[in-house]
Amino acid sequence: MNQFLRNLSATQQVGALFVLVFGVLALASLISLLLSLRERHAHPASDAPVPRFSLLDFNALLRTSWVMVLVFWVGWASGPRVATALFGLVSFFALREFITLSPTRRGDHRSLVLAFFAVLPIQYGLVITEHFDLFTVFIPVYVFLALPVVSALAGDPTRFLERNAKLQWGIMVCVYGMSHVPALLLLHFPRWPDAKNAFLVFFLVFVVQTCMIVQHLAARYLQRRPRAPAISESFTWTTWAIGVGVGSFLGGLLAGFTPFKPAQALAMGFVACVAGSLGHLVMKALKRDRGVPHWRGQTRATTGATGLLDRVDALCFAAPVFFHSVRWYFGL
Repeated sequence: MNQFLRNLSATQQVGALFVLVFGVLALASLISLLLSLRERHAHPASDAPVPRFSLLDFNALLRTSWVMVLVFWVGWASGPRVATALFGLVSFFALREFITLSPTRRGDHRSLVLAFFAVLPIQYGLVITEHFDLFTVFIPVYVFLALPVVSALAGDPTRFLERNAKLQWGIMVCVYGMSHVPALLLLHFPRWPDAKNAFLVFFLVFVVQTCMIVQHLAARYLQRRPRAPAISESFTWTTWAIGVGVGSFLGGLLAGFTPFKPAQALAMGFVACVAGSLGHLVMKALKRDRGVPHWRGQTRATTGATGLLDRVDALCFAAPVFFHSVRWYFGL
């Protein structure tokens, strides 16, 4: 099967991918609709008890999957440069959501301007120019040291450490993490056409989103005691292992679309699923710390993801781990 897929032309592979991805998402959306109708029939009264793990989580993840797949197609159709600019916009709006829920002071204004209008474009510029060594350390080293200096020069010591930590966390997750997604488009594998690198983005997005959806479905039906109930009512080691296992197995099945052999694809899928699912848990902890159910910040309680950062948080954690694992293993 994998050899058959590798022998197809790029256009034929795109067609096969179209059938696979949108077929699976359409089937999942149909299942979600049927489950919603069944629950509405089972609990017709407005004051009826709501199941512990409602379909809102699952529907939110489905919407995220549709959005990520559409972003993948735009990136495929427009080429690496336009795709990188597109992900740069995603980083910009995700960072804005993060900062909106992190109180700032007048002394932070210069640091915020630098974060949005200097750090972010420089990071994505390094991606475009393929300066991967500098791209890897620019934010964790240079920006990490420079932003506190700018804040200190503003002369405001009130909650100095807390304010700078929040800003640096936002930059690391929303800019550094997300910038590794378009960077996958610019890797050069031996005996693998660069034009097919968009399949790496698809591979990463699809296995991570599959892991998250399966984990939520498993939590819904297994009803196990949460591992960290104050942070997530759906996270248990059992459901997490099921989600990671299914996502990794799917990665192995998708080896024919990637430069990986089946065992390599299985391992890379495992790496991406572990990083993404645990990163999603960390971002939930940050939301609980801020006292909000989602990153957009409305007071209306909901368990679904309504902010942009809710939709890409797992990807922000999975992308850098996946990218550097691929570069290290293949010596790129």
